[in-house]
Amino acid sequence: MKVIIPLAGFGTRLRPHTYTKPKPLVSVAGKPVLGHILDKLTELEIEEIIFIVGYLGDQIRDYVEATYDFPSRYIEQEELKGQAHAIYLAKEYMSGPVLIIFVDTIFETDISVLSQEPSDGVIYVKQVQDPRRFGVVVTENGFITQLVEKPPTPVSNLAVIGLYYIKNSQMLTECIAELIQKDIKTKGEYFLADALQLMVNRGARFVARTVEVWEDCGKPETVLHTNRYLLEHGGAQEIETENSVLIPPVYIEKTAVITDSVVGPYVSVAGGATIIRSIVQDSIINENAHIEDANLSQSLIGKDALVRGSSQRLNVGDSSQVDFAGHEHE
Repeated sequence: MKVIIPLAGFGTRLRPHTYTKPKPLVSVAGKPVLGHILDKLTELEIEEIIFIVGYLGDQIRDYVEATYDFPSRYIEQEELKGQAHAIYLAKEYMSGPVLIIFVDTIFETDISVLSQEPSDGVIYVKQVQDPRRFGVVVTENGFITQLVEKPPTPVSNLAVIGLYYIKNSQMLTECIAELIQKDIKTKGEYFLADALQLMVNRGARFVARTVEVWEDCGKPETVLHTNRYLLEHGGAQEIETENSVLIPPVYIEKTAVITDSVVGPYVSVAGGATIIRSIVQDSIINENAHIEDANLSQSLIGKDALVRGSSQRLNVGDSSQVDFAGHEHE
């Protein structure tokens, strides 16, 4: 089985952090979002992982090659024309079954059973109250009959989470080619849902499988929510601190220094970070950040950032400074 992971988006909803790193490398519970996804693939028999990269794609390659030993290929998506277009760039390397994963989300489900899947493929879903923000599937007699991207009028509450298993990748590329040839777009882009609908129209029998957990990593508030979930479910780690109180669950790298502070609950602190005379809760503190005389909650603090004397909710990018008066400087 081959795996395709599209990663070329700019991640505008996570700025300022995505000015200096691609969205999949934003850290959650002590590890980049991409790392949490790749960890789920280590037990599978994978022929190759194809990363569709774009802005700052060299950082993706550097991280994967330094951390994992998957057979990997990197393809640059120079024009952002949509999900289906990104996958089509890998057409000459696709054969047989393919697993497609979008890394906006962290999921919990058993994908090891896919090798025994009797249908033509699986589209993973989660029931949601308001499906208008998502792509959804409609099922009949156990099989998917319709895929609709962000329906203005709800037609189903089964939201597509961005995880797809397609047995016939050749038919998938043929249907994406048809999308592009006929210029079939949704909201100005070539969507995977439209290509999969063409496959259904040709007779492909896909099933919808509901995942137990679906955590979004697309914007600051959902990144923090995902951080809370991961810390509660096995992602916690503590270190020795100096005259400080840790309120679990927290994840603190061994090279972090915490002095005269209260940290937690739901805080991730990366290596080299320093927290002095501060109270930090429900936040993510990245590498080598320095927090001093601060009171932070629901904050994302970037790599090498300095926060001193602030008492507020902050979203601070890499190498930035927030002084005691609250002014930010790049």
